[in-house]
Amino acid sequence: MKKFKILVLVFGLGLFFNCGYYSFTGISLPAGTTTYQVNYFQNDAPLIEPGLERTFTNSLADLIQNQTSLQLVTSGGDITYEGEITEYRISPTTATADNTAAQNRLTIGVRVRYYEKNNPDNDLSQQFSFFYDYPGQAQLVGAQKDTAIAEIFERITQDILNATLGKW
Repeated sequence: MKKFKILVLVFGLGLFFNCGYYSFTGISLPAGTTTYQVNYFQNDAPLIEPGLERTFTNSLADLIQNQTSLQLVTSGGDITYEGEITEYRISPTTATADNTAAQNRLTIGVRVRYYEKNNPDNDLSQQFSFFYDYPGQAQLVGAQKDTAIAEIFERITQDILNATLGKW
């Protein structure tokens, strides 16, 4: 019985130490990676929403901070995120019998470039976008606009994290 307990202990410790770079969020950090930086995302969309670039940059940095053990730095990070907001568009999605919009859609698109200092083979350049639908008679202002942008950025930033560190 004593040998069995020792065997279970050794096996358990082996599993614990061999899974050092795995987290329960599905994020797998490359060996030797301890820092990240998120460069300022410029707003290059044809329709400019003031402050959108700052909100997105902060949303991405906060998500990485909350879901990984990486430390945020302003330069020289082991991992770097950069890019630009390429799309901010409001368009009707459905019409009524009176030829007015029954529902509108806000779409935001972001081009992201991801670099790993220790493993350039994992570098990535990809477009991400998501949308928010709202009633056609409503104006996208105030709290509704804030909710729409927050929901879109939550989805886009999670997609970016999954594509870069989650390898999904």
